[in-house]
Amino acid sequence: MLLDAIAGRSEIGVASLGSMTATFTEVTRASCTPEELFELSLSIDTHLESMARSGERAVGGVTSGTIGLGESVTWRARHFGIVWTMTSRIMALERPHLFVDEQVRGPFRSFRHEHRFEREGDGTVMTDTITLRSPLLGWIVEPLLLRPYLQRLIRSRNRVLVSSLGRSSPDQVS
Repeated sequence: MLLDAIAGRSEIGVASLGSMTATFTEVTRASCTPEELFELSLSIDTHLESMARSGERAVGGVTSGTIGLGESVTWRARHFGIVWTMTSRIMALERPHLFVDEQVRGPFRSFRHEHRFEREGDGTVMTDTITLRSPLLGWIVEPLLLRPYLQRLIRSRNRVLVSSLGRSSPDQVS
């Protein structure tokens, strides 16, 4: 099987009054090299394809091609019926094993997405770790609505990434 996405662990901790820090991990296995999946994960164009359902657009910074260390992109998308704008910057990049993007402006108190790529046999294990602090009173909706929604977005994005390599169709993805 080309892609095997499995839900990982989740952790929640109180960061300050009215906001919480939540962490969740998604693990995806793919029949490709870490280099292939790493480069594709930095593609703005592939990201946009993976987020088509939300009408996501890149409206500032790097808006097409590959994003690099220190560069930023501003996304605009509709989630929960509301149009959100979020600017993320690539804070760390160690080809082909790791990159980290963090929100520098947007709806969260903080949002950090760590992408790790490790060889496993003939394939790659991609581990996405998201750490976020919800906005004021976000702790009310975070565990019931926001975290599950973000987990589904990451899983969907990862299916598109692997399918974009031309080695699978969505019905072969689990």
